[in-house]
Amino acid sequence: MEVEDKHISYRIYLVAVFIFVMAIAIVVKLTNIQWVEGDYYRKLAKQRTVRNFVIPANKGNIYSADGSLLATSIPNYEIRFDAKAPKTETFEKHVKALSDSLATVLDKSGSYFEKELRKARANKNRYYLIARNLSYTEYVKIKGFPLFNLGAFKGGIIIEQETVRKHPIGKIAERTIGYDRIDPATGVEVGKGIEWAFKSYLNGKDGKILKQKIAKGQWKPIRDVNEVDPQDGFDVISTIDVFIQDIAHHALLKQLEEYEADHGCVVVMETETGHVKAISNLGRAEDGSYYETTNYAVAESHEPGSTFKLVDLMAILEDKVADTSTVFDSRGGEVRYYGRAVRDSHRGGYGKISLARGFELSSNTVMVQAVYDNYKSNPSKFVNHINSYGLNKTLGLHFQGEGRPYIPQPGDKHWSGVSLPWMAFGYGVSVTPMQTLALYNSIANNGVMVKPQFVSEIKEWNKTIKKFDVEVINPKVCSPETIKKVRAVLLNVVKKGTGSKLYSKDFSMAGKTGTAQVNYGGKEGKSGLYYASSFVGYFPADHPKYSCIVVVHKPNTSKNNYYGADVAGPVFKRIAQKIFTDAPSTNKIKKLDSRVPKQDSSYDKYYAVEANKKSNQVPDLKGMPGMDAIALLENLGLKVKVNGVGKVKKQSLQAGENISKNTTIVLELS
Repeated sequence: MEVEDKHISYRIYLVAVFIFVMAIAIVVKLTNIQWVEGDYYRKLAKQRTVRNFVIPANKGNIYSADGSLLATSIPNYEIRFDAKAPKTETFEKHVKALSDSLATVLDKSGSYFEKELRKARANKNRYYLIARNLSYTEYVKIKGFPLFNLGAFKGGIIIEQETVRKHPIGKIAERTIGYDRIDPATGVEVGKGIEWAFKSYLNGKDGKILKQKIAKGQWKPIRDVNEVDPQDGFDVISTIDVFIQDIAHHALLKQLEEYEADHGCVVVMETETGHVKAISNLGRAEDGSYYETTNYAVAESHEPGSTFKLVDLMAILEDKVADTSTVFDSRGGEVRYYGRAVRDSHRGGYGKISLARGFELSSNTVMVQAVYDNYKSNPSKFVNHINSYGLNKTLGLHFQGEGRPYIPQPGDKHWSGVSLPWMAFGYGVSVTPMQTLALYNSIANNGVMVKPQFVSEIKEWNKTIKKFDVEVINPKVCSPETIKKVRAVLLNVVKKGTGSKLYSKDFSMAGKTGTAQVNYGGKEGKSGLYYASSFVGYFPADHPKYSCIVVVHKPNTSKNNYYGADVAGPVFKRIAQKIFTDAPSTNKIKKLDSRVPKQDSSYDKYYAVEANKKSNQVPDLKGMPGMDAIALLENLGLKVKVNGVGKVKKQSLQAGENISKNTTIVLELS
């Protein structure tokens, strides 16, 4: 008995020792957690129960020069259904009504939705897709349907919102407006055009709000104020004019389709300011349709062909080594340098003609002789003229991917005996359409070369944050005497030269045709030899308001009509005609920047009165941009339904009518 008691005592002691050791271990662990690892665990607990949430900043809009909306951010909604959330009796009570209601908004029958909802509930689907890409109006409507109006926990509705970038004018100028987004494949931010170049202004700065985790995985703000308030992005006012852009886009598209061309571009620029009023870049898809993928006008550097002959004429006249009346022999339409032939497009040449006439007829033999004979002993003198025009370097545009020009320099390893004569008719050199336009624009602008600009200012509502002034690249490309002579010759190109098909007595324009063989080392075909047709100039010829360049690559040669005057010239003429005037015989430019008194009155009323207090009457919205009209009406408590894009042309409620609660107004935009 004593032995058994002794064994029991040992067991008690052993248990007591074990408990004591455990107690010490617990105390040590608690001490370690509290004092040694306390900061880590406190931080971890805070992270799991308190978190900073990002408040996205509103991205700024991009507007055209005339106030039209080019790019804006709008909310996009997706609605899903948690089929397990509603109770059985609740689901059965409302499923039929919900299905019928969904059928009124979405393009499917009520029986389809009832079948799908019951199937989702049977499969215990907690994330069934109802609809995506919904507008705010559609989202609000569906949110109020039977069952869904009970909320997330009782009705099972799941709402997901994202902000998407929309272009109200559609695909027009899409590549120039550009984009700024995250590449889903790499997670890297990528972009193009104005959106990317001016993202530091457009994107604003995200804010932060501190929230605490509560029951059922929900988070609520800890305090009423944000940790960091979001700063909305600024608006970017582009130089694009929607009226001119529409003309340019469709004029180019028509010609590309007619000639089944591979791609082309057109740029219209305001002469004095360098403001790009229109730019269109269209490439051909496999199905034959055209769309914007590459900014050819900015990025594509290639041999320009005969449009480069302006450089010849300017240099020769400036150095006074020849005059427009100097006679050259076209030598039967062919001259040779180092065993290589330079030929005129007109078989047999033009006989003996003046330098001016050689330019007007785009004679390769005349222009090459004029350059080679006068600069062969000192080619650097000629090349320095080209460099002084800025053609040997990029324009330094805001856009990434600007094409790099190539002008061979005497002494370079690539310089040879044929470099100078080939350069004289636009071969062996490479420039972008935008560079060529800038040079011709300087002639129209009395010798002042200005940098092409796509943005005029950055604004925060009506406050100007930054203004982009005219940027002069070269204040004097050549003398006034040379300018006068060159402008006379460019006018004659259209009157009686290679561009004579474009001449009209009703309005004047001046310019130069160009037809370049590209990849001329290969055979004609998809990847070999092809033609690039171009026309560049300005209008009106006497008092230039706009300059313009048109380039069309790979027109269908089976039509036997691939010259610049035939392919690119009509695009230039169509644009000039439509911009020039509503009645061509008046010989006056249409005033594109005129203000609309009715619209100004509406704006003044809004900013002076409506921004500070609510009115009980419907305002006059005609002529106001759609986005501004929506903001104004929602501030007045009205529900808005919009048809179309652009400016308000019609409103369902007349101006001056009294506003009733929950009234809906329909706006028709154009």
